[in-house]
Amino acid sequence: MYRIISGKWKAKKIAAPKNFDVRPTTDFAKEALFSILENTYDMQSISVLDLFAGIGSITFEFGSRGCQDITSVELNPKHTSFINSVASELDMSLQVSTQRGDVFDWLKKFRNNKSYEIVFADAPFETEEKKYHDLLSLVLNNKYLKPNGILIVEHQSKLTLDHPNYKYTRKYGNVSFSFYGPNEETEVEPEINDTTE
Repeated sequence: MYRIISGKWKAKKIAAPKNFDVRPTTDFAKEALFSILENTYDMQSISVLDLFAGIGSITFEFGSRGCQDITSVELNPKHTSFINSVASELDMSLQVSTQRGDVFDWLKKFRNNKSYEIVFADAPFETEEKKYHDLLSLVLNNKYLKPNGILIVEHQSKLTLDHPNYKYTRKYGNVSFSFYGPNEETEVEPEINDTTE
């Protein structure tokens, strides 16, 4: 069970079947996260990529706040069908595109295909540190972020994920969000033809 914090469906409770093995982001952490994001972005004009979408806790938070372009990637078929059914119930079917697949394979397959203002990744808490670094590389090196974009990785607070694009971390108990900016575009120096003799 989780609830939508704000927006059109504020206080709406979403109940997943009891046999689902999920760990939705806590209300406290989610509220703090979206407070940061709403100070930076106009929710109605951005595109969002939700990786390891689970049962849609983050997806529907964006949708409730008016985001019209949300791609949710999740491996578990029960979870993806749950996201689709809730999206239909909440009138968000046109806002949410659910993609079933392994996140790492999906990122490799669709590299350089589309860029987003926000990429959110909530990998399983037992994920090895090396896999987090693989995730950072796949997102940041394949133009998944727009120039004004941000990658947010949710992870255990005891973990430190260093990267050249690292900006800051916000800690909420044993859950932390680490923020990463896009790779800077390297400008190509124009060639100068020296025709003087």
